[in-house]
Amino acid sequence: MMQTQYSEAQPNVGTIERWGSIVGGSGLLVYALRNRALRLPALLLGGGLLWRGMSGQSRTYEMLGVNTATPEKTEIKVEKAVTINRPPEEVYRFWRQLENLPRFMSHLESVRTEENGQSHWKARVPGNFPVEWTAHIVEDQPNELITWETEPGSTVQQYGMVRFKPAPGGQGTEFKVKLRYSPPGGVIGEAIGQLFNGVTAQQIKEDIRRCKSILETGEAPTIEGQPAGR
Repeated sequence: MMQTQYSEAQPNVGTIERWGSIVGGSGLLVYALRNRALRLPALLLGGGLLWRGMSGQSRTYEMLGVNTATPEKTEIKVEKAVTINRPPEEVYRFWRQLENLPRFMSHLESVRTEENGQSHWKARVPGNFPVEWTAHIVEDQPNELITWETEPGSTVQQYGMVRFKPAPGGQGTEFKVKLRYSPPGGVIGEAIGQLFNGVTAQQIKEDIRRCKSILETGEAPTIEGQPAGR
């Protein structure tokens, strides 16, 4: 009966694990060259880790039926509508100045508008890992609509839309935002996608509430000093 060789199997180890195995295995091999007493165990373990990282295959995972090489595609989609007690032109000006976004979006470190109309974004995702990308304005209708998206090939694929509409009775602005974050394909995209798992849709919705507070009161809300709720 024909048997499939394990070397021909598909990878069953995820990208971050593979990099960790390569780094750890390489370190053990270097250690083995410097330490005669533990040379053989270090060589065996280091070689095994290095092979695991380079091939993306784990016999243990195969026996257990585990596969971390094909995680679900990470994509964050957020749609949030709030009424802000400020006129549409004021809310529009605030958002059009993209440098304001890190004031209330907790995962953003900075946004810088460049002379060519593009904007450079810096974020810090769980683990204090820095991520950067470049975006451009797609549509700009003063006091009504702004849409933007990342440049092709960016580390993070981002699309954003904010809409401004006068609230009934002149009671401020009906504000609606749509945001979508997704990693690109390939090895780097998988790693970035796993990191962005920590940037949740609920977190971004809380950021929008902070935006409302800044526009209405001039400062972001804080729970510091308040008793913890159940």
